[in-house]
Amino acid sequence: MVRVVFVAPYVGGQMRAVLDRLAAMEIQLGIVTHEPRERLPASVRGAAHYRIGNALDAEQLSAAVRAFQEEWGGVDRLIGYLEPLQVPLGDARDACGVEGMGGAAARNFRDKNRMKAVLGDAGLPVARQALIHDGAEAVSFAKAAGYPLVLKPLDGAGARNTMRVRSDDDLYLALNRLMPSAERPVQAEQFVQGVEHTCETVMIDGKPVWTSSVDYLPGPLAVMENAWMQYCVLMPREAPSYLTDFLPTNHAALSALGLHTGLSHMEWFRRPDGVTIGEVGARPPGVNILDLNKLVYGVDMWSAWLELMVFDRWTVPSERKAAAGCVFLRAQGPNQRITALHRLDEVRAALGDRIASARWPRVGQVRSSHYEGDGWVIVTDETTQGVMDALEMLVKTFRVVA
Repeated sequence: MVRVVFVAPYVGGQMRAVLDRLAAMEIQLGIVTHEPRERLPASVRGAAHYRIGNALDAEQLSAAVRAFQEEWGGVDRLIGYLEPLQVPLGDARDACGVEGMGGAAARNFRDKNRMKAVLGDAGLPVARQALIHDGAEAVSFAKAAGYPLVLKPLDGAGARNTMRVRSDDDLYLALNRLMPSAERPVQAEQFVQGVEHTCETVMIDGKPVWTSSVDYLPGPLAVMENAWMQYCVLMPREAPSYLTDFLPTNHAALSALGLHTGLSHMEWFRRPDGVTIGEVGARPPGVNILDLNKLVYGVDMWSAWLELMVFDRWTVPSERKAAAGCVFLRAQGPNQRITALHRLDEVRAALGDRIASARWPRVGQVRSSHYEGDGWVIVTDETTQGVMDALEMLVKTFRVVA
């Protein structure tokens, strides 16, 4: 029986659902968490339990793994899906001799400057970049590369705290917000203009066995710059031809970064003169992409990811059976609480069973500062056009007011 240690710092929402799926697997399970056993879902309360104070501390994770190794005689897998966990998980695997991605490869994915350097050294298309420790370096890079630029944290995820810089004034605004220093430098890159897509890829033993993709409408940076914007993620029924053309670049990038077995999430740009790799994560994607995949491929993707990480097995088909999309609902207005939902009943009645799931905002709830907004609606249809029509109606008709 495979001996699996899963890291779940805090339990609730998606984490609880993943733990329920783990409970259904034929494995020996241990859970490392910040919380007491009684906070775990009933489905895994009988699993082995080790409580630590900081899951981002590789030494604490290593101590937990060694405790399970001593109790069980070994640990076969150490896993967790949260982005900030990937480097400490890799370091703990290295320290304890557990199979899986080590700390060096995890840093290739987590550190944006290191990522771009590895990809550039491999001859792959990435934007010009620099590591910025202070204002002087930022000004020097801006003069050399020209505007527009992008400044962002090295360990950012989901475009959080990413800033587009179009002028000297923008540059100083970004410096004041990000405050680069020797201890915490930031990443500066040329701004890439193009149509942005994702590429989700499964690798087993260093070989790609499955790929998929979604389109961002509009791109994440535009969403970050416009807090009112209700944006969409679209997964067409027909796998686009441009994805096939991009796959050799995608696979070469994953090999260069060191993904051996796992699921990756790449953001990339399609331009008239070629392609540019944006960022790559060695973990399941966010913005409800796995939920869209479930509707399109007919397979529970969280269960599939767990099977991949535990058993090195992937059984998701390549043929898309439907189309799907998600609208992220974001409030418009100056206030910090939602005061009204305009035309909600009209939208529900018009879309009917095309709405697969939703988290509708509620009047009175505090406005979210997260880029995913105050709620979301997932729609599906047999055709891509049917999904696009539903997304368009949601964006143009439904309004969240603050």
